[in-house]
Amino acid sequence: MALRKDGDCFVAKCAPRNDNAVLHPSSFILPMKRSFSLRRGADFQRVWEGGKSFAHPLVVGRVRANGTDARRFGFVAGKKIGKATARNRAKRLLRESVRRYLPQIVPGWDVILIARGAAPQSEFKEIASAVENILRRANLLRNS
Repeated sequence: MALRKDGDCFVAKCAPRNDNAVLHPSSFILPMKRSFSLRRGADFQRVWEGGKSFAHPLVVGRVRANGTDARRFGFVAGKKIGKATARNRAKRLLRESVRRYLPQIVPGWDVILIARGAAPQSEFKEIASAVENILRRANLLRNS
């Protein structure tokens, strides 16, 4: 659905002109910036080997201080999760969960979140709760 600017709000183009289907700008989801991503294999390896692990039935988290002011995240969904669509869904759910907590997360840490078998079938609320649980146990949330 394409959007057009109408004053301070955005209106769906596909909506009839007489229908005032107005979407507030704050309801739009912005993707997580690339600077928050662990991209290099060496970075993943460093967190994997030297990080502390926190487990939950839906997600496993590994965290390690990175010595900078950056917060970086990696998302993993192995073949045990299922086919590509299930793995991608699990990673999307994890990514969105982290994006919601990003302002509260303490800088200076690298975090890998690994989806477990039931993650793709779980609802977003359950995944978000699991991610919050891991971040709190790792003392990475500011107001914990």
